[in-house]
Amino acid sequence: MLDYRSVKPLAYQGTTTVGLVCNEGLVFATDTRVTMQGGFIAHKRGKKVYKIDEHLGMTISGVVADAQNIVDILRYYAGTYKFERRAPMPVRSAARLAANVFFSSRLFPYIANVLVGGYDEEGASIFNVDLFGNLNKEKYVATGSGSPVAYGILESEYKNGLTLEKGILIAVKAVTSAMKRDAMSGDSFDVVTIDKEGYKELSEEEKKEILTKIFG
Repeated sequence: MLDYRSVKPLAYQGTTTVGLVCNEGLVFATDTRVTMQGGFIAHKRGKKVYKIDEHLGMTISGVVADAQNIVDILRYYAGTYKFERRAPMPVRSAARLAANVFFSSRLFPYIANVLVGGYDEEGASIFNVDLFGNLNKEKYVATGSGSPVAYGILESEYKNGLTLEKGILIAVKAVTSAMKRDAMSGDSFDVVTIDKEGYKELSEEEKKEILTKIFG
């Protein structure tokens, strides 16, 4: 019988993902390095933040296939919900769905940790969901091997009522700081904002401007 724990899959085993809630919306930021067990860098531009719907996004870490399967499941049910009810799926419902999927598979688990966040009638919110289906609502959160460094930035700089612009600066600073100290995170970073205008991924030019503002 195959012991799945002995398999060495392509995975976001390093990874730094960050999410924080602002007064106008939320920010997701991630690094882009994809690693395998043993520290091999399998890809330098791996995508770790995904659009689920116009108002909803998700970051992923863990085994690539498992995490991407969760993305596909949420996209399917978010689309079905919108079609049947003529309204977007609430963020809390999407997070609970992800938690239920993880929990129902706990005996042979999806090896992944996700952040589900978005903007709905209740405003912006982020939920942290682990591989056992634990669900926690957070104002700011970091996952992955770079998270201890990222939390050092978040704990010291996050405040309630942040503007989206300030939130972007803090999220990028947290991720890039982790990239400097954690060998399993690195190469580049992606940033997404979600507010009442919807899901937006920042361009390369916008990311360069942010780095200039942070580091000069």
